Amino acid sequence: MARDEHLLRDIEIRVTHRDFRPVYHIAETTRTRPDPETGRPARLLDLGTVSGRTNLAQAVIVRLLTPRGELAALGHPEFGSRLHEIIGNRNSETVRHLARLYILESLQREPRIEEVTALRISAHPDIRDRIDVELAVRPVQSRDTVSIGPFTLRLTP
Repeated sequence: MARDEHLLRDIEIRVTHRDFRPVYHIAETTRTRPDPETGRPARLLDLGTVSGRTNLAQAVIVRLLTPRGELAALGHPEFGSRLHEIIGNRNSETVRHLARLYILESLQREPRIEEVTALRISAHPDIRDRIDVELAVRPVQSRDTVSIGPFTLRLTP
């Protein structure tokens, strides 16, 4: 972990569905400590956290699935991606190229990423309105890559 401190720490978000209608759950951790009054172990429920490379992978998914401008009121007008703009289009080579462009464009704004080393976008083999995405990035101050995905983008609204 010490060498990945620059990749930060955040609340762990578990994504139930990795499409344009994701369901996020905040991860929880349970720990015990002695109850100050009784001395018996007391169970404490806390927010789960994620750090380092795992945090970077989570941040990339959240960035890509957040429409750009969604966080403008919070002072982050450029956060997110334009992937939502391809919803409603047919799964064509042009749309997949747009998805590639929007992903690369979004990840250029992530300060923890030095380089996108791989990006594979393909038509889902069984479901016509889905695009499969797999990518790998090289974090700043690192020679190793972080693999992200596969995850699916659904084109139907």
